[in-house]
Amino acid sequence: MTSTADQNRLRRTLGLWDLILYGVIVIQPVAPMSVFGVLSDRGRGHVVTTILIAMVAMLFTAISYGKMARAYPSAGSAFTYVGQEINPALGYITGWSMVMDYMLNPIICIVWVSQQAHAFAPAVPYAGWAVLIALLFTGLNIQGIKTSARMNTGLAAAMGVVIAIFFTCAARYIFGHPHGGAGFFTRPFYDPATFTAGGVVGGASIAVLTYIGFDGISTLSEEAENPRRNILLATVLTCVVIGILSAMEVYAAQLVWPASQPFPDEATAITHVAGRMWPPLFAIVGATLVVANFGSGMGAQLGAARLLFGMGRSNALPKSFFGAVDPKRRIPRNNVIFVGAVSLAGAFTISYALGAEMLNFGALIAFMGVNAAAFVRYYVRAEKKQLRNLIPPLLGFAVCLLLWLSLSRTAQIAGSIWMAAGIAFGAWKTRGFQGDLVDFEIPADDEG
Repeated sequence: MTSTADQNRLRRTLGLWDLILYGVIVIQPVAPMSVFGVLSDRGRGHVVTTILIAMVAMLFTAISYGKMARAYPSAGSAFTYVGQEINPALGYITGWSMVMDYMLNPIICIVWVSQQAHAFAPAVPYAGWAVLIALLFTGLNIQGIKTSARMNTGLAAAMGVVIAIFFTCAARYIFGHPHGGAGFFTRPFYDPATFTAGGVVGGASIAVLTYIGFDGISTLSEEAENPRRNILLATVLTCVVIGILSAMEVYAAQLVWPASQPFPDEATAITHVAGRMWPPLFAIVGATLVVANFGSGMGAQLGAARLLFGMGRSNALPKSFFGAVDPKRRIPRNNVIFVGAVSLAGAFTISYALGAEMLNFGALIAFMGVNAAAFVRYYVRAEKKQLRNLIPPLLGFAVCLLLWLSLSRTAQIAGSIWMAAGIAFGAWKTRGFQGDLVDFEIPADDEG
């Protein structure tokens, strides 16, 4: 006989490789391609350096996420970490900011994919593509976690093929054209003619966006095998894999199209680079970015559903709806459908640019919260004070705070409105914060 507690638990089926694939797909293995032109301009040609600096910066936060997942193998992620270690009300606020982050990711992916698909097949209107993509996201995720994992494997393989073609064409172009000696190959890392510390740091602050999404791995803690080990490893390894791959991609692109040559369009710079390598690659890269955004959006919807499940089970949101698990597939089915419906509505009301700006507001609040929670648990409360438990969370918090303060005014205003609405809901739910706001439930991790 299955107990009530067992019925309200998710199924552990994801291994370390599944977790890394999920993280890579959510972040996108072609993540730096869409911002290549912006990074080249802001970093004054030092795109590789900005990507590597950003990787080091995000690794500190990734370590904090992984360590907190060891203590709390829960689908609630940052919401649970902050609520348990610092304060339930702050945990609720962190969770509310994460809801905005996770809900916006699938929205902007639906918008981007639908717009690009409409450009490829204009006979089908944008609205038709948006409905189709939203239904695909929801339908695939509702089939269960292993279906999503298999889909992630397929998407990673497809993008891997295109990236291999990209590198092959880049090598053929680079070695088939004259260049200025050894300095030509080191210039993407350091160009004495254009290097400035401010330019590189400014570029790195943008390059950090390449890694946003790695935190989604921690939302799968209740579906991961050996979560205390695998969540930490997968989170850190995902950042390393994306960082190295991204550095290689922009290095090749920078050699093909040096920073001294302006782009026809900064926003689509990478497609022009691809077209210079080999004309058909212009369309191939565009199609690949469609695939990448499809995988990212589907993964983001998966993460959003599990975040809402964690908050629902903890009574921060209505438990009967958000805390329910489908008895057959062992997934939070209500939440998958809810996120799909909200994402479709958002695709008709929010522009891609505004959605992307607002997403960072919630993500960076969550990152700061997790670093603070890791600092409190592993340093402040530890009997033995160790630098390895002090430096990563403090540096991670400082970097995220700097980025959060640099957000646009529009994003700050919109994010503040969202946070105010969440705080108002919490005040109403607890009658002016007089009652219990959250009832955390941390399941066993099946490790003996």
